[in-house]
Amino acid sequence: MSELIGQVPQSEIDAWKAKYGKVIGVKVENHIAYLRPPDRKIISYASQAGKDPIKFNEILLNNCWLGGSEAIRQDDSLFLSASSVLSELIQIKEAELINF
Repeated sequence: MSELIGQVPQSEIDAWKAKYGKVIGVKVENHIAYLRPPDRKIISYASQAGKDPIKFNEILLNNCWLGGSEAIRQDDSLFLSASSVLSELIQIKEAELINF
């Protein structure tokens, strides 16, 4: 990967992984942001945005933010591009009900 605006050293990514278990990169053009998976408190807080998907994504991005290019949070076109993949941060595993 070529040098990206906001790129951090691997040692910092490793420290985040040790703390949060997983680090997700969001690359928009030549910018990168590093995010952690949201927990249910973050998802609940973001869900209070109601029917406003922009606010939902803004809350998700800001509360999962670990580091990277601040332009992704500040520039509307970069933010909107990042928003298109933020829902993938919420990973739902398959569950099933079992009758006994």
